[in-house]
Parts: sequence; C-alpha cells; structure tokens
Amino acid sequence: MLLSLFLHGDAAAAGGLFGYDAPRLHAVLNDFPPALLVVGMLFELAYLFTKRESLRSAAYWSLVVGAASTAVALFSGLRAEDAIEHGQAIHDIMEAHERFAWITLGCFGVLAVWRLLRETKMGRGERWGAAALGLVGLVFLVATGREGGELVFDHAAGISTEAMEAELENRAAGHEHAEGEAHDETMPAAAGDVTDSIADGGDTAVGVKTPHTHAPGTPDHQD
Repeated sequence: MLLSLFLHGDAAAAGGLFGYDAPRLHAVLNDFPPALLVVGMLFELAYLFTKRESLRSAAYWSLVVGAASTAVALFSGLRAEDAIEHGQAIHDIMEAHERFAWITLGCFGVLAVWRLLRETKMGRGERWGAAALGLVGLVFLVATGREGGELVFDHAAGISTEAMEAELENRAAGHEHAEGEAHDETMPAAAGDVTDSIADGGDTAVGVKTPHTHAPGTPDHQD
C-alpha cells in the first residue's frame, strides 16, 4: 500500500512521505545508485583481475541492490517531475535526464537479472561480458547525473518561484551583522612586512603586523 501511495497518490500525499515532498525525496534517493553501482563495478573489475571470492560477493550484492535503488530513484523522479514548477528549458533537460535514467536502469536491470540467474555458472568470458554491460551502464549513469546537476544548479529545478524571489531579495539586501560584530578586514601582508614584523618583535601571525616596542635605552631608529 505504501508503494501504491508513492507511485499513484496525489502530490500532497507524496509530500508527506517521511516528511519530504517529491523533489526532496528524489534528491535523497538518487544518491544510492551512483554509490552502489560505481563501487559494485570496481569490485567486479577487481575480482576479474584478482579472483578473490570476497570481491565477487561484494560486487554481486552492490550491483543487485544498486539496480533496485536505481528503479526506486527513477520512479521518485517521475513523481518529482509532476510536482515542480518548470518552463520549457527545464522540461527539455528533464526529458533527457529521464531518458538517460531509463537506459541506466535497463543496463543494470539486465545485469542484475543476469547475475541472479547465472552467478554460480558464469565463466570468465561471460563475466567479462557482464562487466562490459556494467561499464556501458556507468556511462549513462554519469550522463543522468550531469543532466540532473544542470537541472538543479543551472535552472533551480525544484525551487519554487516564491522561494527564488525571496532569495534574490535576500542577496540584494546583503549580509547584515549583529551589533558589535564586524568583518575581519585584515589583508594578507607582503612577505617583507611579515619579515620586518617578526624581526622587530611583532606578531608572527601571517597577515598581521602589530606595533612593536623597544627595551629602555634602545636608540631611536626609523622604520
């Protein structure tokens, strides 16, 4: 029932899932596929070169769970697509992001089923073939992430118009300090200033040159 609510429920219902709305939930879930799939492929390649059984097992579980997490992240993205305000520019990037995500899921979904059915029977040649499919999947995984990053960082996808307007006003107003608080305006000192400061007994901290004093009876000199 929870899965049905997630996939078919209205936006308000999805917004209440674990306290996240659909875009924020997608932002959380889409961290898992890159971590699991990249690490899984590294384990798989390491196993192919070393034949260590522990690496094979780690690769198997990372790739199978990673494929499942890719499916969850993709469907959360479909919900997020319907929940965010967007124009044509965001829509076009979103379509490319979704297309690459489906291809990624296809590659790793086939790989996961392949491994589930053949894990104990695969010869070395077959394992290299499965690894090649996984490497292709990683290319599309990177493409998916690149499009997702462009959505967020270049077009502020998922940020409401009201929130963007408020942030623009906040930035235009500048940063105000509480009473008694001030910026640290100290600039890094030139190398000669620091050397003079140290030689004359001043503060040795880089960027700080403080007045110095002399012992009684020291002849006057010019700085």
